[in-house]
Amino acid sequence: MKAIHVVNPGKKARLKIGETKRPSPGPNQLLVKVEATALNRADLHQKGGKYPPPEGASEILGLEMAGIVEETGEQVTRLKPGDFVFGLLPGGGYAEFCVIHERLAMPLPESLSFVQAAAIPETFLTAYQALNWLGGLTRSETVLIHAGGSGVGTAAIQLAHHLVNARVVTTAGKQRKLEAALKLGANYAFNYRKADWAEAVEDELGKNAVNLVVDFIGAPYWEQNMRVLAMDGRLVYLSFLGGHKLKKASLGALLRKRLTLTGSTLRNRPESYKIKLTSEFADHTLDLFEQEVLRPVVDRQFDWSEADEAHRYMADDKNTGKIVLTGM
Repeated sequence: MKAIHVVNPGKKARLKIGETKRPSPGPNQLLVKVEATALNRADLHQKGGKYPPPEGASEILGLEMAGIVEETGEQVTRLKPGDFVFGLLPGGGYAEFCVIHERLAMPLPESLSFVQAAAIPETFLTAYQALNWLGGLTRSETVLIHAGGSGVGTAAIQLAHHLVNARVVTTAGKQRKLEAALKLGANYAFNYRKADWAEAVEDELGKNAVNLVVDFIGAPYWEQNMRVLAMDGRLVYLSFLGGHKLKKASLGALLRKRLTLTGSTLRNRPESYKIKLTSEFADHTLDLFEQEVLRPVVDRQFDWSEADEAHRYMADDKNTGKIVLTGM
């Protein structure tokens, strides 16, 4: 089969289409013909030699896909060849075929295309985990979601609004991303390039008004996050795009406000964890996707022969929502 390979991992890495052995499904796995896959920041890090795949996972990039079941393992009972599915992968999405545990594969809602469905798994599952499993967000609470124009950000805004009915605050650095966030359900959207977003939050909501912060930025936002969090607030870190080393940081707020600090990635979680997360997520959201209450935000679609261009587009922070590759 054909797949996209990383040539010279590191600063000068590039992507090239080549041949590789087609995977065979295990007893509980599906072999899926990939119709679409979506980009994630993890793909850029792996291409740069900084984020190796988990042990046993495919070396091929791609953490999510949508496609058609080609073949099933001998113990598969839920799905059959010809079924349309989408789901989370530890790797292997940038290829003509991939394998996935049957319980990680979700049936494709009729209202969604392959392109739309491929934009859901990594971002929405990450957001669902952060808000519900790690952050414990409840009705009437206030959540601050940084990077509101990112794939996970656009997913988290919708989930917080439609599943929890929380008050949603978000930050972004471009006006179009702020406008998109408001349309998706954010109550407030602040441009961190134009003003101190923590001051803006306090002006609009009052002091110590945020119950949960979902942060992708890291060190640059530490003091501001501490400032806006309420008593018994929670801070969930999903990435450190702005760096992870704190300078002259005070830990006082952790004790004074009884804060909970959590960090998480999803890719290296055990398969059993991902299966449980996928099952719960599907139970709560698939009907909402079918009804178009929830919707994946697809910024741009590239042919897989343009994968390098798609990576540059993401690296330059041009996207609002997801970037999808098709034509496998």
